[in-house]
Amino acid sequence: MANAPTDPDLHESPGPRDARARVAGAEQPHLRAANRAPVNPTRVLVAIALAAVMLPISVTGPGVALADMSGALNASAASTQWVLNAYNVAFTAFMLAAGSAADLFGRRRLFLTGTTIFALASLVAGTAPTIWLVDVARFVQGMGAAAVLTSGSALLAHTFSGPARARAFGIFGASIGFGLAMGPFVSGLLVGAASWRAVFLVNVLLGAVVLVLAWPLSESKNPGARRIDIAGVLTFTAALMLLALGFVEGPSHGWAGAPTLGSFVGAAVFLAAFVIVELRSSEPMFDLSLLRRPTFVAIIWQPVSIVFAFAALLVYLPPYFQGVGGASSTMSGAMLLPLTLPVFILPLFSGALVKRLSVRMLLAIGPAVLAAALLLMMTLTDPVSSRVALFAALLVAGIGIGLAFGVMDNAAVSSVPPERSGMASGMFNTLRVAGETIGVACVAGLLLTSTRQGLGGVANSGAIADDVVQGRLDSVRDAGGAELAHRAVLGFEHGWTAVYVLLACVALAGSIAIFTMVRDRDLDQSGG
Repeated sequence: MANAPTDPDLHESPGPRDARARVAGAEQPHLRAANRAPVNPTRVLVAIALAAVMLPISVTGPGVALADMSGALNASAASTQWVLNAYNVAFTAFMLAAGSAADLFGRRRLFLTGTTIFALASLVAGTAPTIWLVDVARFVQGMGAAAVLTSGSALLAHTFSGPARARAFGIFGASIGFGLAMGPFVSGLLVGAASWRAVFLVNVLLGAVVLVLAWPLSESKNPGARRIDIAGVLTFTAALMLLALGFVEGPSHGWAGAPTLGSFVGAAVFLAAFVIVELRSSEPMFDLSLLRRPTFVAIIWQPVSIVFAFAALLVYLPPYFQGVGGASSTMSGAMLLPLTLPVFILPLFSGALVKRLSVRMLLAIGPAVLAAALLLMMTLTDPVSSRVALFAALLVAGIGIGLAFGVMDNAAVSSVPPERSGMASGMFNTLRVAGETIGVACVAGLLLTSTRQGLGGVANSGAIADDVVQGRLDSVRDAGGAELAHRAVLGFEHGWTAVYVLLACVALAGSIAIFTMVRDRDLDQSGG
């Protein structure tokens, strides 16, 4: 999750929309009465903005706590990685389904239910005695997050109109950016002051405040909603989980091993099944016909090219700083501020930038700048010790990501006709979170594989690689001596070189796709 979903109603002309609302109110007077219930707009905005801060912290924050968590629970790298993957997989897979559920059952009801599920799952994760229970709780937490995000966006659209709605969604997006930017830093402070459990338990308090604020809100539904695409949800979830499983288990079972290949084959089978289901569905949750538009294809690739790198850096740089660099959990979170702060600040100036450069140019420049920063990081001989050079490279990377974040949501819905903007926004955000999930899993696989190769034929190389990747280098020194730790670090750093190259290639591919496939006139269909 990397930014706020764009509200499709912002691009609809007021006449037809008002006409539909009048018809819906005539058909369902009880909904019309509910919509007339008095509501404090400021209360709505505060509740949803606070929720919007809470969700991205749960994406980026736990990465800082992984080293302490895995040590306390005696967990392997694969099982610890599912603390991240379980949340992202559920968040991705249930986002579109949650949007349908909000329209069908009510936006307020789903927002309250999602917040409750999120808070209770956070409580379980923060008190769990085993890593597998943390993983299960994180999956449930991701389901709740999907419900909160989609219903919260719909509640804003229901509450505000005109310029006030644009400002409300601007605050919503800034809240998500703030959560992304400050997640590692805040989590580092919590781990340093208390323990890794505080990273999850703080969400219980935030969730309770959101529930108190949101309880009096009025209800709204979509009278035309009929059902949820269950088959689409199941096949897409299975495909994404098996793909992530393949990357997670690859280093331990071998990339050519039966479990790894079986996971990848299973992912391909379920993805094919998902395509078939969506093509045959009268109400698909993922409208594949939109992929016939080159501009739209390039733009939905955009978040993948950005968050593939962003999520991986947020998750695996803190353990690198803690293990190889000897930084504390608090310091490791603070060291990411050059990367994260531009992601929060630059979108606030996107309107001014668009006046000087086209949306297409901003979309292309962002990942190109990110690719350059990643290649710069690859050339640093000792990025942990050379902190000035490291911070400069992270700052450049943050600028590239921030430039793209400011305009890519609106570009996604502006590249399709107004009546399909909701579907486009859902597809865009689903692929964005899928990019985060796959990027985190893929980078973990590369780092573990390279570290094991650096150790050669040493016994328990898998367990040693787990410790290094999770930032527990001291335990490697204590068990095997300085020479073994040195070999492990060399393999680990070679892995980071490969990671930087991979992430740069993905970002550059996104930039080239935007520059060559996007046409400026295609971004004006919705008045965007």
